[in-house]
Amino acid sequence: MMILVYAQWCINNDLDPAELYTKAYPEQQANERLARGLELTVSKEEAGDITNETLLGVLTMFGNEDLGMVVSEEIERMNKEKRNAKG
Repeated sequence: MMILVYAQWCINNDLDPAELYTKAYPEQQANERLARGLELTVSKEEAGDITNETLLGVLTMFGNEDLGMVVSEEIERMNKEKRNAKG
């Protein structure tokens, strides 16, 4: 469940799930579970909204703090881009 929520959130936000995962866990090789989870994602137009808080909650629930930190940094980057685009 965590992988699917994470992967779909990335797709919904035009992010590469594997790239972010590698930032969090650079010592790991390709993640087979993530690859399988990506097969189950849908386009962002078909997907329901996954809030940032939902994703961070799921990552925390499953003890994925390193990935949560990378996701938090990405959320902050996206928020800055939105603010800059408005102003």
